[in-house]
Amino acid sequence: MFAGALALVLAGAGSFLYLRLDATLSTAIDRTLRTRAADLTALLRQSDSGLRESGRRWPPDTVAQVLDRRGIVVDATAQTPPAPLLDASATATAWQRAQFFDRTSERLLALPVQAQDQRLLIIVGSSTEPRARALVTLRRELLIGGPAILLLVSLLAYALAHAALRPVEAMRRRAAAIGGAKSGERLPVPRARDEIAMLGRTLNEMLARLEQALERERRFVADASHELRTPLALLKGEIELALEEERGADELRAALRAAGEETDRLVRLAEDLLLLARADRGVLPLRRERLDVGSLLASMASRFELRAREAGRRIVVEPTRLAVIADRLRLEQALSNLIDNALRHGAGTVRLHGTESQESIGLHVGDQGAGLPALIASQAFEPFARGRGTPGEGSGLGLAIVAAVANAHQGRAHLASTGAGTDASIELPRTVPLPDSQARELVATP
Repeated sequence: MFAGALALVLAGAGSFLYLRLDATLSTAIDRTLRTRAADLTALLRQSDSGLRESGRRWPPDTVAQVLDRRGIVVDATAQTPPAPLLDASATATAWQRAQFFDRTSERLLALPVQAQDQRLLIIVGSSTEPRARALVTLRRELLIGGPAILLLVSLLAYALAHAALRPVEAMRRRAAAIGGAKSGERLPVPRARDEIAMLGRTLNEMLARLEQALERERRFVADASHELRTPLALLKGEIELALEEERGADELRAALRAAGEETDRLVRLAEDLLLLARADRGVLPLRRERLDVGSLLASMASRFELRAREAGRRIVVEPTRLAVIADRLRLEQALSNLIDNALRHGAGTVRLHGTESQESIGLHVGDQGAGLPALIASQAFEPFARGRGTPGEGSGLGLAIVAAVANAHQGRAHLASTGAGTDASIELPRTVPLPDSQARELVATP
């Protein structure tokens, strides 16, 4: 394609050069003829002597004739043939006004003048062979030099393109060899600071992100398999125990009750995994409505009141009159996980309260425990974080679900260890865009 485009450019440039030279040479011939015609006119008006006897030294190729009204040659230069240079028709036309005429190898200018007390017609000519030879020479050089230039430039362009694209080919070969089995593989990046190097660095950054995502997926699958293995094994054991001979009714009921509990655990785990999968795809459904934060926190405290009393703990709700637009079911699910964690891993009184800032409204669950190490706190919202260091029972999906719910509301989840325990919060924006583009601004009543 490059060679074809270059051939068109060279052909256009050669044609333009050829036409310009032709026009320039033709203009020069016409200018010479006008000058000679003006000289002859002045000579005829100033002298009665003929062109042959004028003593003027005309150029060797000067062709000139003087015709009278009858079309008879009355004077001519020595190298001009005796017959009229123009035929009768052309001569009649020339008597009207000055005109140029082209013959086989000559260009003529006919000019009517008033001289020597009569009307005369001056005809001057010049050979066009020098122009023709110049054009032939140029055409030959273009036909020979054009393809040579085309070949040389095409070879040079191919060499430069090959050198420039060599890093791209190296990256392509490495990209074709990169698979998911081996981690840490990257594309070779050239040392030059050009667009190809920038592309290589960008692709390597993308590979790093994909590798991290793949590692998270693998870890998620491994942790999910581990979490599913335990209840399934217990469920199988209870069923095998119930199937053994000579089991009483009480033993069978206890085995079936334990199997039911493990089944409930499997159902909850499957629902949690489905929720996280939907959140990762960005399709977690929400049914937003205006919620009173105080009433929401009070209902959550009532739900966990019995469990807290059995553990010798208290749940306190600080009064608040804030309001938020959110999905009640999802918020209750997230707050349930936070309160469950506070009762399971914390100590002392569990405090529920709301806060507000210019940009967001926060729902807080705090306890008076020992707090969490910074490393565990930074990983707490990842799926199965319990399996990587968080102590206690559970699937390790509770805080991951809290983060998924917060992100679905365009907010964020936060976990901080204070001097008096741990504070877990869900921060939601004051204004939440609704799917029907009818967003309502959150109201904070004083």
